[in-house]
Amino acid sequence: MAVVATLGLGVPAVWKNYEASLPPLDLKAALRGSTVAVDRHGKLLRAFTTEDGRWRLPVTVDDVDPRFIDMLLAYEDRRFYNHHGVDWQALARAAGQMLRHGRIVSGGSTITMQVARLIDPPQDQRSLAAKLRQVVRALELERTLKKREILDLYLALAPYGGNLEGLRAASLSWFGKEPRRLSFAEQALLVGLPQAPEARRPDRDLNAALRARDRILDRSQQAGLLSAEERAGALREAFKGERKAFPAYASHAAAAAHAAEPQRRVLQFTIDQRLQASLEQLVRENVDRLGPKVTGALLAIDNATGEILAHVGSADHLSQDRAGAIDMTQALRSPGSTLKPFIYALAFEDGLAHPETLMEDRRARYGIYAPENFDMTFQGQITARKALQNSLNVPAVALLNDLGPARLLARLRNAGATVVLPPESPPGLAIALGGLGITLRDLARLYAGLARRGDVPDLIDRRDRPPPAPAQQHIAEPVAAWYVADILRGAPPPTNALSGGIAFKTGTSYGYRDAFAVGFDRRLTIAVWFGRADNGAVPGLVARQVAAPVLFDAFSRAGATYEPVPQPPGAIISTTSNLPPPLRHLRKDAPKTVAAAAGAPLKIAYPPDGARVDLGLTGGGTSALALKAQGGVAPFTWMVNGAPVGAADIRRQTQWRPDGSGFARVSIIDAKGASDSVLVRLE
Repeated sequence: MAVVATLGLGVPAVWKNYEASLPPLDLKAALRGSTVAVDRHGKLLRAFTTEDGRWRLPVTVDDVDPRFIDMLLAYEDRRFYNHHGVDWQALARAAGQMLRHGRIVSGGSTITMQVARLIDPPQDQRSLAAKLRQVVRALELERTLKKREILDLYLALAPYGGNLEGLRAASLSWFGKEPRRLSFAEQALLVGLPQAPEARRPDRDLNAALRARDRILDRSQQAGLLSAEERAGALREAFKGERKAFPAYASHAAAAAHAAEPQRRVLQFTIDQRLQASLEQLVRENVDRLGPKVTGALLAIDNATGEILAHVGSADHLSQDRAGAIDMTQALRSPGSTLKPFIYALAFEDGLAHPETLMEDRRARYGIYAPENFDMTFQGQITARKALQNSLNVPAVALLNDLGPARLLARLRNAGATVVLPPESPPGLAIALGGLGITLRDLARLYAGLARRGDVPDLIDRRDRPPPAPAQQHIAEPVAAWYVADILRGAPPPTNALSGGIAFKTGTSYGYRDAFAVGFDRRLTIAVWFGRADNGAVPGLVARQVAAPVLFDAFSRAGATYEPVPQPPGAIISTTSNLPPPLRHLRKDAPKTVAAAAGAPLKIAYPPDGARVDLGLTGGGTSALALKAQGGVAPFTWMVNGAPVGAADIRRQTQWRPDGSGFARVSIIDAKGASDSVLVRLE
């Protein structure tokens, strides 16, 4: 009796010492899984593998069909809610079977013990020491966690073959659906897979996976979880055993956010997954008929909030031929005629014109620049409304000539848009027809500003970060913005749409490299672009034929109600004949940029007289000297040390590359014979 008492006291002490010798469980590290990007409603957009290349997506009991939990416990751990981590009865049965058969027939492990093994895997899973460690860890888990939390751990960590861990990753990979939507047959297969994840992998041994599935269906019927009819239907359900690709919606936005915040496990976007998926398919379908290297991009914006509802960066983010990895919503492209509405908005704002003001569409020349309409014809006298609706080039250039290109650029930049001119090129009239670079993202913002009475929104793409402070940027005054919106609502629609729905504008860049279409109503703004990422020409890439139909289709998929922008106070609704006399015809007394320039004296703006300019010449460099002038009348002739620098040019800036250091006399002569000269030292 003394020996028994001694053993009785000694075993708990040994057990306690053994438990104390184990390192503490690190549940946080064990649950460190894949980063997931989700939409505004929490639906999965895209997932990323863990650092060791595994798919381990977050999942809890709430994300799973309750029938799956019932099947799992009926097959794996019937007394889960009654034991404290270890089912001693099951362990005794397993030990007896091993003694009788000389091999392991059943494991006897509880769900909690399996979780313990997944969190704290021993080197030898089959040894008695490993089993003892699992028992100790299981009891520890049950003391610190609730049963539901233990189930959450199992669902998140159970192996499902290859690099799949957790029920959600397995459900998406094997069946292409979330766990809550699994059928009985699919649930049964995923209950059985973790017991032998490699031996039963459906893509390696489909028959083994199906045999395990069928056993679990039988067990589920015996437990009263399935009727005979439900079991029979599940047994007939076909399954090919092929892994499916994980969802990859809004890939460019998700990848950029993940790169910026690699430690964040959940990235919540303002995107709507349903709309995103539909619009990605729309862009993908349309590039297929345009050529193997053509790609597309699209943005959809909620005008009220500035939230991005859809972000399609390319037609196929995995395509090398289409350079799909490049987010074309962020690429600088030539916008074609899509800037014309902002020229008209400035003219309306200045009182220079009204939508019903008559303009002249006839041949005109500005120095050496002679714009022509897209169809190479002229319409004579026409209202500003019709000129913008028909996207006539000549009237738009005439308005910009009156307003000044620099003013349009300043307005775009003050509204928050990044606009880039060609190198060494001053702002010229060609920007009316797309002679600059702008991103689809900025273009969409500007058009959303027209829908918001000129107030340009900050674009918001995340819901898990505080919104930025309002920038209070404007593209037009309310009346001018409404005039433009009202005009664009009447633009001739493409063949797949009715007129009067959305206000929209198209733009085709020089050389058929870009096709833009941007449209809006009161609620939504959508911007579409097609072209090649390498800026190559695409024969037949006309925006009205390529981008505009996609724009209208996108609005239809977004469930647009086509609610017009409301009319602000102060708008003049009138015919041409009833307008105030100064607005009936485009005013001829408006200041012209050429005349204004002629009134300013010619002067070299850079380099200043007497300056010492460091071009790195003393160190053997070959940098060029920028030459800039102001005032005068084009064309201009630059000279350095008496020798001309190129031919006469209408631009007021150029550059000259010296052959060494020293003094240089820089001179300029304009078309009227006026001149200016400076002496500089180059080093």
